[in-house]
Amino acid sequence: MQKIRCVVERITYQNPENGYSVLKCRVKDYSDLVPVIGNMLDANVGSVLLAEGEWKVDSKYGRQFVAEKWEETLPATIYGMEKYLGSGLIKGVGPKFAKKIVQKYGVDTFVVIEDNIELLIEIDGIGRKRIEMIAESWAKQKEIKNIMLFLQEHQVSASYAAKIFKQYGNDSIPVMKENPYKLADDIWGIGFKTADQIAMKLGFAKESFLRLRSGLMYTLSELSNDGHVYAEKQQLIEKGSELLEASPETVVMTMDEMLKKNELIMEKEIIRLDDNGTRIDPIYLPPFFFAEVGVAAKLKKLVSTPAGDKLYTKLMDARQLTGNENLSVEISAIEKYTGMQYDEIQADAIRRAATAKVMVLTGGPGTGKTTTTHGIISAYKAYGLKILLAAPTGRAAKRMTEATGMEAKTIHRLLECKPPEGYQRNEEKPLEGDVLILDECSMIDIILMNSLLKAIPPTMRLIMVGDIDQLPSVGPGNVLRDIIDSGAFPVVRLTRIFRQAQTSRIIMNAHRINEGRLPDISNGKASDFFFVEKEEPEEAVKYIVDLVEKKLPDYYHIPSSQIQVLTPMQRGQVGATNLNLALQEILNPSEHEIFMKGRGKVTMPKETLRRSGYAFRADDKVMQIKNNYDKDVYNGDIGIIEAVNETDRTLKVNFDGRSIEYDISELDELVHAYATTIHKSQGSEYPVVVIPVMMNHYVMLQRNLIYTGITRAKKVLVIVGTRKALTYAVKNVTVTKRNTLLKERLEKG
Repeated sequence: MQKIRCVVERITYQNPENGYSVLKCRVKDYSDLVPVIGNMLDANVGSVLLAEGEWKVDSKYGRQFVAEKWEETLPATIYGMEKYLGSGLIKGVGPKFAKKIVQKYGVDTFVVIEDNIELLIEIDGIGRKRIEMIAESWAKQKEIKNIMLFLQEHQVSASYAAKIFKQYGNDSIPVMKENPYKLADDIWGIGFKTADQIAMKLGFAKESFLRLRSGLMYTLSELSNDGHVYAEKQQLIEKGSELLEASPETVVMTMDEMLKKNELIMEKEIIRLDDNGTRIDPIYLPPFFFAEVGVAAKLKKLVSTPAGDKLYTKLMDARQLTGNENLSVEISAIEKYTGMQYDEIQADAIRRAATAKVMVLTGGPGTGKTTTTHGIISAYKAYGLKILLAAPTGRAAKRMTEATGMEAKTIHRLLECKPPEGYQRNEEKPLEGDVLILDECSMIDIILMNSLLKAIPPTMRLIMVGDIDQLPSVGPGNVLRDIIDSGAFPVVRLTRIFRQAQTSRIIMNAHRINEGRLPDISNGKASDFFFVEKEEPEEAVKYIVDLVEKKLPDYYHIPSSQIQVLTPMQRGQVGATNLNLALQEILNPSEHEIFMKGRGKVTMPKETLRRSGYAFRADDKVMQIKNNYDKDVYNGDIGIIEAVNETDRTLKVNFDGRSIEYDISELDELVHAYATTIHKSQGSEYPVVVIPVMMNHYVMLQRNLIYTGITRAKKVLVIVGTRKALTYAVKNVTVTKRNTLLKERLEKG
């Protein structure tokens, strides 16, 4: 094995899925830049690497250095120092100041910054404020470097260093040495496997309590990512033993200890049996247990407490007086007020809503959910009720506002989320109003529903609207379906497809798919639903890029930004990750033309920040993938990058008119969103949608997934793929059952 010390000049390619990277580096005694290839996902432009590997000559790319091992070091040469300082790693120093500093202090540059930083005042343009910024960033970067070296020593990706430093500061290495499993508990994005890798290198025993406890927590957490609120005891023992490579007896002992300490909770009151009649013992993480119990208790209390508004009181008094238990609002008066006509089921929904404390309105596209909701709102308005409107996502809330002409908020904003204290609206400070109408309820998970119900006073009404045939929530639970299946509340199902909706093949095909029938894929100029046959994934990717870049914008006279690619999976050639790379390259390339005085049009590289293999540039469409209460942005929110600052290593994203800043260490909360998974698209609507449907994704091809994807399209839908895959998806109704006991808790007296 040979060693080279090199400075990273630019990053030619990085694959975020496997970390494979091609770096162009400056190496001593080589006049041209040397391609260095290997798994180097964490290397930044300006980094000085000590790489160990072999030289090889590639027939296509020529001489390359294939790195087997590498570590980052501080540069020793003047050139390396300038490159390092100007890379943006040190806030307050860009290429301009880096050049000035190194010109003045030469090889002593780092000694000056380390021991006598006040001397930088001698550099023209550097003031006290900038010196403070450089000093703080240098100290932070030095500690992050120590953490990176510690992680690299233990063969763990150094990209976690900034996150670890942010969490523990200068205590980072002592914390990791004392209990590396704490990383998995405290830091989003670091899982059990990473923490375990460090622990094993540090000599932690395979059957230590710390390791087994963390492994069981991770197993439950992974199950919750699949939508389960609890694990069956036997399931947890089996999965835990497999993950930990430990005996079932040791796992059971650990579990018992955790149950004693209330780190886990076992359900004792509701008895459940499997197909063989054996008792299932549900094991919960405490937040999920208390959320599920809380949702059931609060809904029961809500439905059993009379409403406090004028309409409810008037109708209840009139029923008592007349003895007519079905007495409700006059539909003809509401029709006159709204200028709408309601069919019998819609009229029934409005009548029921007039007296209901808790009610569900469900139906597919084109069945008049919005019209019916309008009617319900009009009935409430006529009696002066104060109405609150909410939805789980920003986009769903925006659609609700447009449809009703009233302000709708996201649930997080309705509850006045304020970090770090959490939701300001709760039992102590409940919501103020007579009724809450909640849209897109199929998206709401058990934790969010519990937080919301805490803030609803017992006299308030709750109307839940949603399409039960869509995918369930991304988070744990199956709240809307459990509420409907419990039979504890009035449910109105809208089934009739209205005449105007029947002209849309998107809507008609969505209903066909829902009934298990194949969609009409005959295409035709007047259609809004198209199917394009492509057998090979590479061919499909190429065609999708062409659709988004040229074909659809040219034909429908719309910008590419209004076209959303939705895909069943994150991985694979027609997965979201690869499609994003292909679409970004065409729609927002790394170079752009700018006009320079005296030079005319000049091609310049766009300012770029790289993180985990992704390149972020101005004008990129991005999605937030975790709830960030500090920034007030949430999982699934889509925005556009409006500015990138390589010097400060920050970028700004515009989310519906709000500009949010991200530091480079926070960029793993963002992914590109030219293409996104169908799961992530819930609650959103897009003018034009393109969906690849191919057998590569057969594990995800299910009826409710395709139905959800199709119903995201407002004007035009294009499916690219094979008839076989589409047929498989439509026929496949084997939806994985989620472990939840909400239905049983609601049924219980």
